[in-house]
Amino acid sequence: MEKCPFCKAEVMKSGEDQLEELRKRVEANHAGAMCQLGCYYHKGGVGLLQDRTKAIELCTHSAKLGSSQAHCYLGNESHEGGDLKMAKFHYEAAAMAGHEVARVNLGNMEFELVKIERTLKHFRIAASTGDYNAMHNLRKSSEQGLVSRDAMDSTLTAYNNSCAEMRSEARDAFIRWCINCVGVLERRGRDGGRGGN
Repeated sequence: MEKCPFCKAEVMKSGEDQLEELRKRVEANHAGAMCQLGCYYHKGGVGLLQDRTKAIELCTHSAKLGSSQAHCYLGNESHEGGDLKMAKFHYEAAAMAGHEVARVNLGNMEFELVKIERTLKHFRIAASTGDYNAMHNLRKSSEQGLVSRDAMDSTLTAYNNSCAEMRSEARDAFIRWCINCVGVLERRGRDGGRGGN
């Protein structure tokens, strides 16, 4: 069986194997597994039928167990459903646990409410931890004159330092492996599912 170059774990080939392993972890009350299974139900992945009610149920339980990813998912669902108060609650819970996508989403919500100072604060925090989208949003804000040059320089320095800290040979090998997998899938798609490597 093939091994992941990043974590050295065996790579599961079938969705059934993956689903079986995931369900075992859910039964053991693993918050991350619950959130992942919820996301599969949301999208209809690994052979599951799409079931948003089940997805929300799993992610709600996962959030109660402390999953920042589940809080972010529930924030997205609430925001999409128009419940901005609940969306903000979940985004804040996720952001306080270090989920930077949720922090960027909070910044975007504050921007919609024309709370520019709070928007920029969220973007600066997320960018300082290496979040590309936050840095991009901050750069656009800077071009509009909303961010001082000093604030932009200090955030950019923190962003670059954070990105440098995340670099490793194992991570680079994993990224190359993922890119190779995407290339193989694209070739198979072009070949009508017949093609090899």
